[in-house]
This record gives sequence, structure tokens and C-alpha cells, in this order.
Amino acid sequence: MIAADPAASTPILVDVVYRRLMAAIIDCSLLPGQRIRQAEIAQTLGVSRAPVSHALQLLKYQGLLQDSGRRGLEVAPVDPDRVRDLYQVRAALDAVAARLTAARCAEGRLSAADIALIDKAFESGMKLSAETPMSVRVQADIDFHHAIYLVSGNRSIAETLQPLWPHLQRAMVLVLQAHETRELAWREHRQIMACILAGDPEGSAHAAYRHAANAGTQTEERLRRAADGA
Repeated sequence: MIAADPAASTPILVDVVYRRLMAAIIDCSLLPGQRIRQAEIAQTLGVSRAPVSHALQLLKYQGLLQDSGRRGLEVAPVDPDRVRDLYQVRAALDAVAARLTAARCAEGRLSAADIALIDKAFESGMKLSAETPMSVRVQADIDFHHAIYLVSGNRSIAETLQPLWPHLQRAMVLVLQAHETRELAWREHRQIMACILAGDPEGSAHAAYRHAANAGTQTEERLRRAADGA
């Protein structure tokens, strides 16, 4: 039997704490502006302060936490300008991914497994309802787009967007609260998928860009209205 090495387990604990805190920030269990109490988190998760401290620094580096004077750290606000910028980047890359995937389909290079991956992600999302937990709905939306990234043939698309998704997810929680917005999103997903499977690169790119750009505009507007009403 190999004895446990406390030092070796530290990176694992840091990752566990990091993921738990990120999930809480994304689903607004930890609200923007909320103070982060290191000792309280350590007690709640049943870990020492060391992995909590490391996890908090990672989240600060990602921009999900920010300094709060002598109070330590707090959850960063969801900034409308930042959201606009992120959606502009996402719209451009979503269009590239859709165009590449449709071109591969037109050339006969999209395998049955590739098509099944997109179709499965779409069907899974369509089965969800307003009663489905918000975190599940947001993840289903991401999974659909990620499926397209994966089969586009360009790994850099997913790699580039990976660090942006936590910020986008926070914004998506706000947008997907509305039933009509959720329904529209999946209608647009259907159109993107149809264009891809029809082997229409430009139609796919246009549909994907418009979908992300519209989502960005809606989210930015909601955030600004909320700020004005605060």
C-alpha cells in the first residue's frame, strides 16, 4: 500500500476548490460584489486554507474575482462592456467554426461520428424545459457550440474560447432566464445545424455569427438596464 502524500494531493484539492468556486460564481450563488471569506470557504469545503488561497488567486487571474481594498477579494461584476467585447470575439470564431464545418461536410470530410456529435448536442438541448436547472441549460447551449468547434478541424478555436467561457456563462445565465430567449436560441441552433449539414459554408457562418451577435446585444442590454435600475 502506497502512503498518501499530502503535497501530491494539494494540486487536486486546488482544482476541486477552484471548480466549486467557479461554478458558484457562474450560477450566481456567489453574487457580483459579494465578499469572499477564505476561512468560511475552507470550512464549508472541509479543506485547509492553502488550496483555497491558491484557487482564489487563479480566479482572480481569470478576472472572476477582484481586489476589494483591505477586505480582500470579492466577486467581480458582470461588466456590459466586457460582455460586448467577449461576444464580438465569440461571434467571429463561431462563424469560422461553422464555415469550416460546413465546408468539410460539402467535401465529404465530415464523418458520421462528427454529424452524430452535433445532432446529439442539439437533441439534448431541445429536450430541456424552463424547469431544467439553469446550469444544465447553459451547459447544453455550450455543448452544442463546442461540438461544432470539435468537428471544424481547427483545434485553436476551442482553445482560444476556453478561457472566455466562464465570463460568457455568467452572462448566459441572465439571457436564458427568459423563456422566449431560450426558444429563439434553439431555433437559431437548428438553423446553424441545417446550414452545416447542407454543406453551405457562407450560410452557416452567417447564421452562427448572427446568433452570437444577437445574444451579445441582448445580454449587454439586459446588463445595462439592470445597472440603470440599481
